[in-house]
Amino acid sequence: MQTSMEARIPAASKSSMLWKKLLRNRWLYFMVLPGLLYFLIFKYWPMYGIFIAFKDYQPFLGFWDSPFVGLKHFERFFNDSNFIVLFRNTLILAFYNIVFFFPLPIIIALMLNELRQEFLKRTFQTLIYIPHFMSWVVVVGIAYIFLTTENGIVNELLVRFGGQKINFLVSPDWFRTLVTAEVIWKETGWGTIIFLAALAGVDPQLYEAARMDGANRFRQLVHITLPAIRTTIVILLILRLGHFLDTGFEQIFLMLNAMNRDIGEVFDTYVYAVGISQGQYSFSTAVGLFKSVVGLILVVASNYLAKKFGEEGIY
Repeated sequence: MQTSMEARIPAASKSSMLWKKLLRNRWLYFMVLPGLLYFLIFKYWPMYGIFIAFKDYQPFLGFWDSPFVGLKHFERFFNDSNFIVLFRNTLILAFYNIVFFFPLPIIIALMLNELRQEFLKRTFQTLIYIPHFMSWVVVVGIAYIFLTTENGIVNELLVRFGGQKINFLVSPDWFRTLVTAEVIWKETGWGTIIFLAALAGVDPQLYEAARMDGANRFRQLVHITLPAIRTTIVILLILRLGHFLDTGFEQIFLMLNAMNRDIGEVFDTYVYAVGISQGQYSFSTAVGLFKSVVGLILVVASNYLAKKFGEEGIY
């Protein structure tokens, strides 16, 4: 009935209603404007540059006059003997981040939510947020101070307790563990913000009703808290999969050395070493486009699966 009534409204009236609505909510749209401009200028406008992945880009010839080469750079990348090694290294580190890092902000947020003393809650939140504001240079520097064989705190403790020094920083066996541990230490606290916000929206009356029915804290967690933030968890997991192959350049680059390069070299560092340092801009763009396409496929597939299981998804 409402649809048929809307169909009878003249187009001019609809346009007038739209402008009135925009005018009434003008301050809300004004607040959205900075974020919209950010994405337009820094995210969408530079996307035209992906065309150089299909060209043999020469700076002196310019963007449009550089010769078109089609899929040449992609073929070179996929046929490169290093491709399998790079893909394996990137995939393993990405898998570590999903399995070990992604659940930790949820766990920490649940633990903080259980604290009843507001002072303790705020104190712990502040302490775990601080590492996020440190650069990767500082984080890797701290790891070096702790783990170096030359008076490193960890190795000194190992020797004091009867063990032997371990060269963590150059050992291939420890590389992935150290990278994942650094990510966990630096970003776990920051990742709890969204989950704490989701937990703040849970109706307290649900907990009161559960306590009256005899539910203990664990049952309240399982049957009220987790279902309440399940949608948030699914959405953030889908978004995280969109950056699945983005293992981070700066951290990996700082951790790499001649001894662990075979298992530490990933797409990001390879692009820098081969594409940027040697001026092969078209090739590096092709590698970046490949990562973006993989991320897009993972987002679409995971969103489809989420909807199949009854979740909202991201679209």
